[in-house]
Formats: sequence, C-alpha cells, structure tokens
Amino acid sequence: MTPREAVIERRTKETEISVRLNLDGTGATKVATGIGFLDHLLDALAKHARFDLELSCRGDLVIDDHHTAEDCGLTLGTSLQQALGPRVGIRRFGYAYAPLDEALARAVVDISGRPFANVNLGLTRERLGELSCESIPHVLSSLASTAGLTLHVDVLRGEDDHHRAEAAFKAVALALRAAVEASGFDDVPSTKGSLGGVES
Repeated sequence: MTPREAVIERRTKETEISVRLNLDGTGATKVATGIGFLDHLLDALAKHARFDLELSCRGDLVIDDHHTAEDCGLTLGTSLQQALGPRVGIRRFGYAYAPLDEALARAVVDISGRPFANVNLGLTRERLGELSCESIPHVLSSLASTAGLTLHVDVLRGEDDHHRAEAAFKAVALALRAAVEASGFDDVPSTKGSLGGVES
C-alpha cells in the first residue's frame, strides 16, 4: 500500500484545528484540544488503532465544549477519509469488544463511504471533567459522518461513566484497526467495485 497519511487544517469562527494522521503508525499521539477528557479519549482512540495522530485545537471554550468536541470529530473524520484514499486492498469491515474493568463496549464499523452512526453509551453523568457527556457520542457520530463510516457502538454494561466512555473509544479503535488493515487482495472490497456511494 502507498503511505496512508493526511494533513488537515480546519478554521472557522468557532475553532482552529490542525490534524496530522498516519494510519500505518505505532500509536504515537500528541493531542491538545483544551479539554482534558476529550484529549484522553482521542489519545485512546489513536493509541489502540495504532494510528499516529497529532491534533491541536483552539476552540471557543468560553461558550462551552460543543464546537470543540464536534469539530475535532469532524476534522479527524476528514483526515481518516483522506488518508484512506481509494480504499483499495483494505478489509473494510471491523468489529471489536473492549473491556475496562466493569465496563464492556462493542463497536462495529464498515468503511463503506456511507455515513451513519448509532452510538449508545448509556452515560448518566452531566460531565466528565470539562467534557459534557452529551458531546461524547457526538464526537463519534461526527467522525463517522466525514470519514464515510457506518458505525455502531454500544456499551453493553458498566457502572462508571469514565469506564463506559473510554471502553467505547477503545472498541472503536480496535474495530477501525481491523477495517483499515490490508486484506491481501489488490481490489476494492465491494460488489460494485467502488466504495463511497449508496450502492457500495
């Protein structure tokens, strides 16, 4: 496979984000969003997917965390989409379970080009650190929308919301790692011969 890398800059009145992503890395990360728990989740995602990720964001945190969380998901998804390129020779599908103490999460991904996300984390707290719990599934949905993923994430059990959220991101990481891996075939894994449209 050719190098699967992307460099993305996103600037709006609400956020300024830069992302450097290498899908064939070692899990090296440098993440700074201004929100500690968001950094923690994105670090876990890249580490366990074995993606090299540099992501920095300056957002309008004086308002709240929403724009920063959403735009980080969108920009990371765009970088994933760009790094994948024509999606030749990938496995396409991936699934994984990830435990964290009492919590257990499941993630299933299809790198289909058709964005859809169903994310059920069952979080009950209002916030984890400075990150609102309602923003956590939104990060994953935003990533799926711009990466062109079909993504299903469910936390099957767990009492601690920190554990539930982190297990979910780790499960997504492992599923993505499986989906982007080389299949051993030099083709696009689709009956239509292409990935990226409604008929893939």
